Amino acid sequence: MSVISITNAHVVPVVGEPFDGTVIVENGKISASGTDVQVPEGAEVVDAGGRWLLPGLVEAHGHVGIHEEGIGWSGNDTNEGTEVNGARFRALDAIHPSDEGFRDALSGGVTSMVVKPGSANPIGGQTVAIKCWGRMVDEMVFKQPVSVKSALGENPKRFHGQERKVLPTTRQGVAAVLREAFTKAQDYSARKKHAESEGKPFDRDLTFETLVQVLENGLPWCQHTHRVDDIATAIRLADEFGYKLVINHGTEAHLLADLIAERNLPVVIGPLMTSRSKWEVNQRSLANPGHLARAGVQIAITTDAPVIPINFLIYQVILAVKEGLDRRTGIESVTINPARILGLDDRVGSIETGKDADLALWSGDPLDIYSRVETVWVDGRQVYTWDDETAEGVTLDPYSTLGSTVKPPQRGRR
Repeated sequence: MSVISITNAHVVPVVGEPFDGTVIVENGKISASGTDVQVPEGAEVVDAGGRWLLPGLVEAHGHVGIHEEGIGWSGNDTNEGTEVNGARFRALDAIHPSDEGFRDALSGGVTSMVVKPGSANPIGGQTVAIKCWGRMVDEMVFKQPVSVKSALGENPKRFHGQERKVLPTTRQGVAAVLREAFTKAQDYSARKKHAESEGKPFDRDLTFETLVQVLENGLPWCQHTHRVDDIATAIRLADEFGYKLVINHGTEAHLLADLIAERNLPVVIGPLMTSRSKWEVNQRSLANPGHLARAGVQIAITTDAPVIPINFLIYQVILAVKEGLDRRTGIESVTINPARILGLDDRVGSIETGKDADLALWSGDPLDIYSRVETVWVDGRQVYTWDDETAEGVTLDPYSTLGSTVKPPQRGRR
Protein backbone atom coordinates (compact mmCIF):
# COMPACT_ATOMS: atom_id res chain seq x y z
CA MET A 1 0.00 0.00 0.00
CA SER A 2 1.43 3.38 -1.08
CA VAL A 3 1.05 6.05 1.63
CA ILE A 4 2.24 9.66 1.42
CA SER A 5 1.98 12.19 4.23
CA ILE A 6 2.31 15.83 3.21
CA THR A 7 2.99 17.59 6.50
CA ASN A 8 3.56 21.16 7.63
CA ALA A 9 1.49 22.53 4.74
CA HIS A 10 -0.80 25.52 4.45
CA VAL A 11 -3.73 23.59 3.02
CA VAL A 12 -6.37 25.32 0.90
CA PRO A 13 -9.01 22.58 0.51
CA VAL A 14 -11.34 24.93 -1.44
CA VAL A 15 -14.35 23.26 0.16
CA GLY A 16 -13.87 24.47 3.72
CA GLU A 17 -11.48 26.91 5.31
CA PRO A 18 -7.69 26.85 4.91
CA PHE A 19 -5.67 25.26 7.69
CA ASP A 20 -2.08 24.48 8.59
CA GLY A 21 -1.69 20.73 8.82
CA THR A 22 -1.35 17.42 7.02
CA VAL A 23 -2.85 15.59 4.04
CA ILE A 24 -2.61 11.80 3.82
CA VAL A 25 -2.64 10.02 0.47
CA GLU A 26 -3.25 6.27 0.23
CA ASN A 27 -3.30 4.39 -3.07
CA GLY A 28 -3.89 7.53 -5.07
CA LYS A 29 -6.75 8.85 -2.95
CA ILE A 30 -6.94 11.43 -0.18
CA SER A 31 -7.58 9.43 2.98
CA ALA A 32 -7.36 12.16 5.63
CA SER A 33 -6.58 15.84 6.10
CA GLY A 34 -6.56 18.20 9.04
CA THR A 35 -4.59 19.93 11.76
CA ASP A 36 -4.12 16.92 14.04
CA VAL A 37 -3.83 14.04 11.55
CA GLN A 38 -1.43 11.30 12.58
CA VAL A 39 1.22 10.22 10.09
CA PRO A 40 0.76 6.48 9.37
CA GLU A 41 3.68 4.24 10.17
CA GLY A 42 5.88 3.65 7.14
CA ALA A 43 4.45 6.53 5.15
CA GLU A 44 6.62 8.59 2.83
CA VAL A 45 6.75 12.00 4.50
CA VAL A 46 6.88 15.19 2.46
CA ASP A 47 7.58 18.25 4.60
CA ALA A 48 5.90 21.16 2.83
CA GLY A 49 7.77 23.69 4.92
CA GLY A 50 4.73 25.92 5.27
CA ARG A 51 4.12 26.14 1.51
CA TRP A 52 0.61 26.25 0.05
CA LEU A 53 -1.08 22.97 -0.89
CA LEU A 54 -4.07 23.14 -3.22
CA PRO A 55 -6.04 20.65 -5.27
CA GLY A 56 -4.83 20.41 -8.85
CA LEU A 57 -6.46 23.03 -11.02
CA VAL A 58 -9.24 21.96 -13.39
CA GLU A 59 -9.39 23.37 -16.93
CA ALA A 60 -13.04 23.29 -18.01
CA HIS A 61 -12.55 23.97 -21.72
CA GLY A 62 -9.33 23.04 -23.50
CA HIS A 63 -8.05 21.50 -26.70
CA VAL A 64 -4.72 20.18 -25.44
CA GLY A 65 -3.82 16.91 -27.11
CA ILE A 66 -6.12 17.42 -30.10
CA HIS A 67 -4.71 20.81 -31.12
CA GLU A 68 -1.01 20.24 -30.58
CA GLU A 69 1.35 23.18 -30.40
CA GLY A 70 4.25 23.62 -32.81
CA ILE A 71 3.14 20.74 -35.03
CA GLY A 72 1.06 22.36 -37.75
CA TRP A 73 -1.83 20.80 -39.62
CA SER A 74 -0.88 17.19 -38.83
CA GLY A 75 -1.23 17.87 -35.09
CA ASN A 76 -4.62 19.57 -35.29
CA ASP A 77 -7.55 17.17 -34.97
CA THR A 78 -9.85 19.70 -33.32
CA ASN A 79 -12.57 19.95 -35.96
CA GLU A 80 -14.11 17.16 -38.01
CA GLY A 81 -15.69 19.69 -40.31
CA THR A 82 -17.18 17.40 -42.93
CA GLU A 83 -20.58 17.32 -41.21
CA VAL A 84 -22.57 19.98 -39.38
CA ASN A 85 -23.84 17.45 -36.81
CA GLY A 86 -20.87 15.69 -35.27
CA ALA A 87 -22.52 14.45 -32.08
CA ARG A 88 -21.02 11.00 -32.57
CA PHE A 89 -17.43 12.34 -32.83
CA ARG A 90 -15.31 11.96 -29.68
CA ALA A 91 -12.39 14.13 -28.62
CA LEU A 92 -11.14 11.02 -26.82
CA ASP A 93 -10.19 9.41 -30.13
CA ALA A 94 -7.84 12.24 -31.16
CA ILE A 95 -5.80 13.05 -28.04
CA HIS A 96 -2.02 12.70 -28.24
CA PRO A 97 -0.50 12.45 -24.72
CA SER A 98 2.89 13.72 -25.91
CA ASP A 99 1.52 17.17 -26.71
CA GLU A 100 3.75 19.78 -25.06
CA GLY A 101 0.62 21.31 -23.56
CA PHE A 102 0.36 18.52 -20.99
CA ARG A 103 3.78 19.39 -19.57
CA ASP A 104 2.79 23.05 -19.56
CA ALA A 105 -0.36 22.11 -17.65
CA LEU A 106 1.57 20.41 -14.86
CA SER A 107 3.97 23.35 -14.55
CA GLY A 108 0.93 25.56 -13.96
CA GLY A 109 -0.65 23.26 -11.40
CA VAL A 110 -3.34 21.99 -13.80
CA THR A 111 -3.89 18.28 -13.24
CA SER A 112 -7.13 17.64 -15.11
CA MET A 113 -9.04 19.15 -17.99
CA VAL A 114 -12.08 18.68 -20.15
CA VAL A 115 -10.89 18.34 -23.74
CA LYS A 116 -13.42 19.50 -26.30
CA PRO A 117 -13.76 19.42 -30.07
CA GLY A 118 -13.55 22.79 -31.75
CA SER A 119 -16.22 25.25 -32.82
CA ALA A 120 -16.24 24.87 -36.60
CA ASN A 121 -19.41 22.76 -36.46
CA PRO A 122 -22.79 23.66 -34.97
CA ILE A 123 -22.44 20.29 -33.18
CA GLY A 124 -18.78 19.42 -32.70
CA GLY A 125 -18.81 16.22 -30.68
CA GLN A 126 -18.33 14.65 -27.28
CA THR A 127 -15.98 16.05 -24.66
CA VAL A 128 -13.84 14.02 -22.26
CA ALA A 129 -12.27 14.57 -18.83
CA ILE A 130 -8.65 13.48 -18.56
CA LYS A 131 -5.69 13.74 -16.23
CA CYS A 132 -2.71 15.69 -17.55
CA TRP A 133 -0.21 12.86 -17.26
CA GLY A 134 -0.08 9.40 -18.81
CA ARG A 135 1.27 7.15 -21.56
CA MET A 136 -1.98 6.78 -23.48
CA VAL A 137 -5.26 8.58 -23.29
CA ASP A 138 -7.10 5.48 -22.06
CA GLU A 139 -5.03 5.68 -18.86
CA MET A 140 -5.74 9.40 -18.52
CA VAL A 141 -9.53 9.36 -18.94
CA PHE A 142 -11.74 9.55 -15.89
CA LYS A 143 -15.08 10.47 -17.49
CA GLN A 144 -16.41 9.99 -21.02
CA PRO A 145 -18.48 11.66 -22.28
CA VAL A 146 -18.61 14.76 -20.10
CA SER A 147 -20.77 16.85 -22.40
CA VAL A 148 -21.45 17.61 -26.06
CA LYS A 149 -19.77 20.63 -27.63
CA SER A 150 -21.86 22.94 -29.81
CA ALA A 151 -21.17 26.31 -31.41
CA LEU A 152 -23.25 29.33 -32.30
CA GLY A 153 -22.13 32.51 -34.03
CA GLU A 154 -19.31 33.34 -36.38
CA ASN A 155 -17.21 30.16 -36.30
CA PRO A 156 -19.70 27.71 -37.87
CA LYS A 157 -20.89 30.48 -40.22
CA ARG A 158 -17.36 31.12 -41.44
CA PHE A 159 -16.26 27.50 -41.68
CA HIS A 160 -19.31 26.13 -43.49
CA GLY A 161 -20.79 29.20 -45.16
CA GLN A 162 -17.79 31.26 -46.22
CA GLU A 163 -15.23 28.50 -46.74
CA ARG A 164 -17.37 25.58 -47.95
CA LYS A 165 -20.45 27.45 -49.29
CA VAL A 166 -22.90 25.14 -47.54
CA LEU A 167 -25.44 25.48 -44.72
CA PRO A 168 -25.10 27.31 -42.37
CA THR A 169 -24.17 30.70 -43.76
CA THR A 170 -26.11 32.76 -41.18
CA ARG A 171 -27.09 32.62 -37.52
CA GLN A 172 -30.52 31.49 -38.68
CA GLY A 173 -28.88 28.52 -40.35
CA VAL A 174 -26.81 27.59 -37.30
CA ALA A 175 -29.86 27.60 -35.04
CA ALA A 176 -31.84 25.63 -37.63
CA VAL A 177 -29.17 22.92 -37.71
CA LEU A 178 -29.43 22.52 -33.92
CA ARG A 179 -33.22 22.58 -33.88
CA GLU A 180 -33.46 20.02 -36.67
CA ALA A 181 -30.91 17.74 -34.98
CA PHE A 182 -32.82 17.73 -31.69
CA THR A 183 -36.17 17.22 -33.42
CA LYS A 184 -34.80 14.21 -35.29
CA ALA A 185 -33.32 12.89 -32.04
CA GLN A 186 -36.74 13.11 -30.38
CA ASP A 187 -38.30 11.20 -33.27
CA TYR A 188 -35.49 8.64 -33.14
CA SER A 189 -36.05 8.10 -29.41
CA ALA A 190 -39.79 7.59 -29.94
CA ARG A 191 -39.18 5.03 -32.69
CA LYS A 192 -36.61 3.20 -30.61
CA LYS A 193 -38.89 2.99 -27.56
CA HIS A 194 -41.76 1.75 -29.73
CA ALA A 195 -39.56 -0.94 -31.30
CA GLU A 196 -38.30 -2.04 -27.88
CA SER A 197 -41.83 -2.22 -26.47
CA GLU A 198 -42.79 -4.59 -29.28
CA GLY A 199 -39.56 -6.57 -29.11
CA LYS A 200 -38.55 -5.59 -32.64
CA PRO A 201 -34.97 -5.04 -33.83
CA PHE A 202 -33.83 -1.45 -34.20
CA ASP A 203 -30.90 0.00 -36.12
CA ARG A 204 -28.96 2.31 -33.82
CA ASP A 205 -27.58 5.65 -34.94
CA LEU A 206 -24.60 6.89 -32.88
CA THR A 207 -25.33 10.54 -33.65
CA PHE A 208 -28.88 10.36 -32.34
CA GLU A 209 -27.93 8.07 -29.46
CA THR A 210 -25.69 10.88 -28.22
CA LEU A 211 -28.33 13.57 -28.63
CA VAL A 212 -30.87 11.43 -26.76
CA GLN A 213 -28.42 11.34 -23.85
CA VAL A 214 -28.54 15.14 -23.89
CA LEU A 215 -32.33 15.31 -24.12
CA GLU A 216 -33.26 12.53 -21.71
CA ASN A 217 -30.31 11.72 -19.45
CA GLY A 218 -28.86 15.09 -18.50
CA LEU A 219 -25.66 15.01 -20.57
CA PRO A 220 -24.64 18.71 -20.53
CA TRP A 221 -24.68 20.82 -23.67
CA CYS A 222 -21.55 23.01 -23.79
CA GLN A 223 -22.55 25.93 -25.97
CA HIS A 224 -19.79 28.02 -27.56
CA THR A 225 -21.25 31.51 -27.63
CA HIS A 226 -19.81 35.01 -27.30
CA ARG A 227 -22.34 37.66 -28.30
CA VAL A 228 -25.46 38.52 -26.35
CA ASP A 229 -27.75 37.53 -29.26
CA ASP A 230 -26.11 34.10 -29.47
CA ILE A 231 -26.40 33.65 -25.71
CA ALA A 232 -30.11 34.43 -26.01
CA THR A 233 -30.42 31.84 -28.79
CA ALA A 234 -28.63 29.28 -26.62
CA ILE A 235 -31.13 29.90 -23.82
CA ARG A 236 -34.07 29.80 -26.23
CA LEU A 237 -33.04 26.43 -27.64
CA ALA A 238 -32.40 24.99 -24.18
CA ASP A 239 -35.86 26.12 -23.08
CA GLU A 240 -37.41 24.58 -26.18
CA PHE A 241 -35.79 21.17 -25.80
CA GLY A 242 -35.20 21.04 -22.05
CA TYR A 243 -31.51 20.11 -21.93
CA LYS A 244 -28.80 21.13 -19.45
CA LEU A 245 -27.06 24.18 -20.88
CA VAL A 246 -23.53 25.28 -20.02
CA ILE A 247 -22.53 28.60 -21.56
CA ASN A 248 -18.96 28.47 -22.86
CA HIS A 249 -16.88 31.63 -23.43
CA GLY A 250 -19.76 33.98 -22.59
CA THR A 251 -17.88 37.12 -23.58
CA GLU A 252 -21.05 39.23 -23.33
CA ALA A 253 -22.74 37.12 -20.65
CA HIS A 254 -22.37 39.96 -18.15
CA LEU A 255 -24.99 41.88 -20.15
CA LEU A 256 -27.52 39.15 -19.30
CA ALA A 257 -26.08 38.27 -15.88
CA ASP A 258 -29.38 38.65 -14.01
CA LEU A 259 -31.26 36.37 -16.44
CA ILE A 260 -28.47 33.80 -16.46
CA ALA A 261 -28.41 33.76 -12.65
CA GLU A 262 -32.21 33.38 -12.47
CA ARG A 263 -31.99 30.30 -14.67
CA ASN A 264 -29.04 28.91 -12.69
CA LEU A 265 -26.96 28.59 -15.85
CA PRO A 266 -23.18 28.23 -15.34
CA VAL A 267 -20.71 30.14 -17.48
CA VAL A 268 -17.27 28.85 -18.45
CA ILE A 269 -15.75 32.23 -19.23
CA GLY A 270 -12.65 32.97 -21.24
CA PRO A 271 -10.09 33.08 -22.61
CA LEU A 272 -9.49 36.43 -20.93
CA MET A 273 -5.98 37.38 -22.03
CA THR A 274 -6.61 37.65 -25.77
CA SER A 275 -6.87 40.66 -28.03
CA ARG A 276 -10.24 41.78 -29.35
CA SER A 277 -9.50 39.84 -32.50
CA LYS A 278 -13.05 39.69 -33.90
CA TRP A 279 -16.37 41.44 -33.52
CA GLU A 280 -17.76 38.77 -31.22
CA VAL A 281 -15.17 39.47 -28.52
CA ASN A 282 -15.07 43.27 -28.54
CA GLN A 283 -16.68 43.18 -25.09
CA ARG A 284 -13.86 41.01 -23.71
CA SER A 285 -12.79 42.27 -20.31
CA LEU A 286 -10.95 40.91 -17.30
CA ALA A 287 -13.70 42.50 -15.21
CA ASN A 288 -16.44 40.28 -16.69
CA PRO A 289 -15.91 37.27 -14.36
CA GLY A 290 -16.44 39.57 -11.40
CA HIS A 291 -19.61 41.04 -12.91
CA LEU A 292 -21.05 37.55 -13.42
CA ALA A 293 -20.06 36.26 -9.98
CA ARG A 294 -21.53 39.28 -8.19
CA ALA A 295 -24.81 38.65 -10.02
CA GLY A 296 -24.88 35.12 -8.60
CA VAL A 297 -23.70 33.21 -11.68
CA GLN A 298 -21.54 30.14 -11.10
CA ILE A 299 -18.38 30.66 -13.16
CA ALA A 300 -15.35 28.70 -14.26
CA ILE A 301 -12.41 30.42 -15.94
CA THR A 302 -10.81 28.86 -19.02
CA THR A 303 -7.72 29.39 -21.14
CA ASP A 304 -9.26 27.66 -24.16
CA ALA A 305 -5.75 26.20 -24.49
CA PRO A 306 -3.81 26.48 -26.70
CA VAL A 307 -5.49 29.85 -27.40
CA ILE A 308 -3.89 30.92 -24.11
CA PRO A 309 -1.14 28.63 -22.76
CA ILE A 310 -2.75 26.35 -20.22
CA ASN A 311 -0.14 27.14 -17.56
CA PHE A 312 -1.47 30.72 -17.62
CA LEU A 313 -4.79 29.57 -16.13
CA ILE A 314 -3.93 30.89 -12.66
CA TYR A 315 -2.69 34.20 -14.14
CA GLN A 316 -6.10 34.80 -15.65
CA VAL A 317 -7.55 34.35 -12.16
CA ILE A 318 -5.00 36.77 -10.70
CA LEU A 319 -5.92 39.43 -13.25
CA ALA A 320 -9.65 38.83 -12.82
CA VAL A 321 -9.26 39.26 -9.04
CA LYS A 322 -7.33 42.47 -9.69
CA GLU A 323 -10.34 43.63 -11.75
CA GLY A 324 -12.93 42.90 -9.06
CA LEU A 325 -13.52 39.14 -8.84
CA ASP A 326 -13.76 37.90 -5.26
CA ARG A 327 -10.56 36.12 -4.28
CA ARG A 328 -12.26 32.96 -3.02
CA THR A 329 -14.46 32.74 -6.08
CA GLY A 330 -11.35 33.11 -8.19
CA ILE A 331 -9.79 29.97 -6.70
CA GLU A 332 -13.11 28.14 -6.96
CA SER A 333 -13.38 29.11 -10.64
CA VAL A 334 -10.44 26.86 -11.52
CA THR A 335 -11.05 24.07 -8.99
CA ILE A 336 -14.42 23.07 -7.57
CA ASN A 337 -16.62 25.15 -9.88
CA PRO A 338 -15.55 23.55 -13.17
CA ALA A 339 -15.70 20.17 -11.44
CA ARG A 340 -19.28 20.80 -10.29
CA ILE A 341 -20.42 22.34 -13.56
CA LEU A 342 -19.28 19.30 -15.55
CA GLY A 343 -20.04 16.54 -13.04
CA LEU A 344 -16.46 15.80 -11.98
CA ASP A 345 -16.65 16.92 -8.34
CA ASP A 346 -16.78 13.35 -7.01
CA ARG A 347 -13.17 12.99 -8.19
CA VAL A 348 -11.45 16.37 -8.44
CA GLY A 349 -11.64 20.05 -7.54
CA SER A 350 -11.03 20.01 -3.77
CA ILE A 351 -9.02 18.36 -1.04
CA GLU A 352 -11.53 16.00 0.57
CA THR A 353 -11.41 12.45 1.84
CA GLY A 354 -12.06 9.96 -0.93
CA LYS A 355 -11.15 12.24 -3.81
CA ASP A 356 -8.29 11.68 -6.23
CA ALA A 357 -4.94 12.80 -4.85
CA ASP A 358 -4.37 15.43 -7.53
CA LEU A 359 -2.40 18.03 -5.62
CA ALA A 360 -0.14 21.00 -6.29
CA LEU A 361 2.35 22.43 -3.82
CA TRP A 362 2.97 26.13 -4.44
CA SER A 363 5.88 28.20 -3.15
CA GLY A 364 3.33 30.65 -1.74
CA ASP A 365 -0.10 32.12 -2.38
CA PRO A 366 -1.02 31.05 -5.94
CA LEU A 367 -2.66 34.44 -6.47
CA ASP A 368 0.72 36.08 -5.90
CA ILE A 369 2.34 36.56 -9.30
CA TYR A 370 5.70 35.52 -7.83
CA SER A 371 4.50 32.11 -6.61
CA ARG A 372 5.32 29.01 -8.63
CA VAL A 373 4.29 25.38 -8.61
CA GLU A 374 7.01 23.30 -6.96
CA THR A 375 5.52 19.80 -6.83
CA VAL A 376 2.54 18.13 -8.50
CA TRP A 377 0.92 14.79 -7.74
CA VAL A 378 -1.58 13.08 -10.05
CA ASP A 379 -3.48 10.20 -8.48
CA GLY A 380 -0.92 10.24 -5.68
CA ARG A 381 2.10 9.93 -7.97
CA GLN A 382 4.60 12.78 -8.03
CA VAL A 383 4.81 13.81 -11.68
CA TYR A 384 6.37 17.29 -11.61
CA THR A 385 9.08 19.02 -9.57
CA TRP A 386 10.68 22.43 -9.76
CA ASP A 387 14.46 22.21 -9.70
CA ASP A 388 16.04 25.26 -8.03
CA GLU A 389 19.52 24.39 -9.30
CA THR A 390 18.56 24.37 -12.97
CA ALA A 391 15.67 26.82 -12.56
CA GLU A 392 13.30 24.68 -14.60
CA GLY A 393 10.58 22.15 -14.06
CA VAL A 394 11.14 18.44 -14.54
CA THR A 395 8.37 16.03 -15.38
CA LEU A 396 8.12 12.32 -14.70
CA ASP A 397 8.42 10.52 -18.01
CA PRO A 398 5.22 8.44 -18.40
CA TYR A 399 6.94 6.20 -20.94
CA SER A 400 9.67 5.09 -18.55
CA THR A 401 9.52 1.33 -18.10
CA LEU A 402 10.37 1.80 -14.43
CA GLY A 403 7.86 4.59 -13.96
CA SER A 404 10.28 6.52 -11.78
CA THR A 405 12.72 8.33 -14.05
CA VAL A 406 12.48 12.12 -13.95
CA LYS A 407 13.52 13.84 -17.16
CA PRO A 408 13.49 17.45 -18.38
CA PRO A 409 10.60 18.33 -20.68
CA GLN A 410 11.21 17.29 -24.28
CA ARG A 411 10.31 19.91 -26.85
CA GLY A 412 8.15 18.86 -29.78
CA ARG A 413 7.25 15.28 -30.65
CA ARG A 414 9.06 12.37 -29.02
